[in-house]
Amino acid sequence: MHNDASKTQSVKIIIKGRVQGVSYRFFTLKQAQTFNISGWVKNEDNGDVRAYAEGDRESLDQFIKYLKRGPVFARVDDVNLNWESEDKTYNEFNIL
Repeated sequence: MHNDASKTQSVKIIIKGRVQGVSYRFFTLKQAQTFNISGWVKNEDNGDVRAYAEGDRESLDQFIKYLKRGPVFARVDDVNLNWESEDKTYNEFNIL
């Protein structure tokens, strides 16, 4: 990392609503690339979308702001965040 002050944080995210079949995972990937976030996103069998994101806190906050909005055809009802402080384990962001 180029700056010790921007320590990597990680967050587990569960997005509820109409978030499957509306390009939500692709939208999440694009936002992750924009904000230099690593991790993954995937659809769950129950209709939720689950994501794991790593980055500095400011970038993660911006990223989450977009996830709460979602792509144009999505309807985000709830975003559940579980913050952790783990060492960076992913080098890129992937759709699983």
